[in-house]
Formats: sequence, structure tokens, C-alpha cells
Amino acid sequence: MSDSNTLKSQYSAQVEADLERNAKEQERVTAELAALQEQLQTLDHDRTLLAGMRDALTGPGAAPVAEEAPVAPKAESPVELPKARKPKGESAAPKQRAKKEAGKKPAAKKAPAAAQPRTPGSPTLRELVLNLITTSTEPRSAAEVTTTLAESHPERNAGGTVVRNTLESLVARGQAERTKQNKSVFYTALPAAAATIEGTDKKDAPANA
Repeated sequence: MSDSNTLKSQYSAQVEADLERNAKEQERVTAELAALQEQLQTLDHDRTLLAGMRDALTGPGAAPVAEEAPVAPKAESPVELPKARKPKGESAAPKQRAKKEAGKKPAAKKAPAAAQPRTPGSPTLRELVLNLITTSTEPRSAAEVTTTLAESHPERNAGGTVVRNTLESLVARGQAERTKQNKSVFYTALPAAAATIEGTDKKDAPANA
């Protein structure tokens, strides 16, 4: 019971203190509110006096005199810095270089050399290609045939595209077969190709390379 009475007395004291603090806060706010109200009444009274003075000076209903806007100060003109001097001969060098480059004409590109036509009595390109793959002991690629042909018959000047087309022509005629290993294509002459090449060339003479 003694503990309960002690707690009650503590709570009572705390509540009394809070009530006293609340009362003082209300007194402070009430005083500030009264002061603000008095200040508002003073401002309203001054406004009425000023409006009456304005009407007496300018006439009732006249527009109020507009205040002149303050003139902005003029911006000072930027100080012009002296230009840096260029070394003598520097400005003339790029112009002279430009004139020299303009006077140079671009070198004409050389056109790729075309395959030379065969002379009368010489073997056709198809015969040469067929002979190369016939005498070879293993399948040959178009690049290998082109390299060998350039070494043994440089006068024919046959490019890789021409040689590849010739090999495909032999495949189409049944004189060679095409095999593919990985991503590479190889050509091999058929057994009867060498025996029939001469008769085929005579039959298709206008189409010879």
C-alpha cells in the first residue's frame, strides 16, 4: 500500500506540474495574440490615413503614382586583349603545303590484269587445269591450282576466279569431282577425264577460255 501511495503522489505531482506549465503557455500565447491584434489595428489605422492623404493629393479614384524602376547600371565593355602574334613564316607554310597537295594528282589505279588469250596451237586453260589435277597425287584446291599454274605458265596470267570457274566447268562436264573437307573445297580429276578432254575441246571450241 505504501508503494501504491508513493506512485500516486508522484503522478499527482507530475500532473500538477504539467497543468501549471500549460497555464503559463496559454498566458504567453494569449499575450502574443493580443500584441499581434493591436499591431494589426495600428497597421489598418495607418492604411486608412495614407489612403486619405493619397486621395487628397491625386484626387479620389485616381490611379496611384507608379514608382520609377531603378535603372540598372550599364555593363562595362569587356577589355579587348591583344591578339597573340604568329611566328613569321608560320601562316605561309600551311598555304604552301595546301597548294602542293592540291597540285598533286591522285595516282591512277591499275586495272587488274586479265587472263591472256592462248596462242594458236597452245593448250586451253581447261586442258592445263585438268592436266594439273590429273597429274596430282592428291586433291587440289583452287588456290593451289592457281599458284601452280602461275609458276608453270606465267604467260596465261589466270586469276583465282578464272581458275575456280574452270574447275567448276570441269565438274559440270563430268571430268572432275568436287570434295569438301571442313570449310575447304578440293578438286580431283576423274579417271576418264584425260582421254576425253581433247574431243570435248574440239566440240566446244568457241567456249574455250
